Amino acid sequence: MNRQAQAVVLLLLGGAVIRASVTDLYLRYVKEGLRPFLIAAGLLLVVAAIMTLWHELRPAAPRALVPAGGAADGPGDAPGPGDAPGDSAAADHDEGHGHGHHEPRVGWLLILPVLGLLLVAPPALGSYAAGQAGTALSSQQQSDYPPLPEGDPVQVSVLDYASRALFDRGASIGDRRVLLTGFIASGAGGEPILARMVLSCCAADGRPIKLGLTGDVPAGLPDDSWVEVVGRYSDRLGRDPVNDAEIPYLEVESWRQVPVPRQQYD
Repeated sequence: MNRQAQAVVLLLLGGAVIRASVTDLYLRYVKEGLRPFLIAAGLLLVVAAIMTLWHELRPAAPRALVPAGGAADGPGDAPGPGDAPGDSAAADHDEGHGHGHHEPRVGWLLILPVLGLLLVAPPALGSYAAGQAGTALSSQQQSDYPPLPEGDPVQVSVLDYASRALFDRGASIGDRRVLLTGFIASGAGGEPILARMVLSCCAADGRPIKLGLTGDVPAGLPDDSWVEVVGRYSDRLGRDPVNDAEIPYLEVESWRQVPVPRQQYD
């Protein structure tokens, strides 16, 4: 791969990053707050590619002409007795092309992430990822939560409810009705649970928040179906089979299936 090809790959990669950043596609990879940094990184890649192409494609500087008599400008320029006639021509040939070798062909593998961004749109982490990782909360942590805001039911995140249910055993929830949105996943015994993935930075560090469901449990829905549930705090606790952490429960009063939200991570 020569430098021109490298620049083209760099240009495609930068363009793919910018394209993902100006649409909602980037939300499948990173948190929403990282969008400005992605746009800046994409622009830098595009600028670097354009500068590389300009440097490689610009006209070569004119070479100094040798006088008609073939005399050298100085004693250091005269060919030595051991120089072969073809050596000077070979050197000129290499100088005219900038180099006499190519970079390893493995460099073409850089085009794979470009194709991945341009042609493939993988889904956000869902029930499979939730089943492979333990819940991200541990009841050994301590926290002091303020009362829930006004509203009936009050809309809270899966993370917020699970934290309140574990860390202060529902004291900050009381008898309030809460509304949560998440996707259906399979629990330890095959029963449906409510889950949501949380990110620290990007999808590579995504961890699930899991809620057991009791009462009017959503039935007949496949994994990764998104639902909106209304319920109340339940003091029931379960165990995550992956890391043996406690999983809080929600007493479901009603539920309905909803479309996949724009922001799928908590």
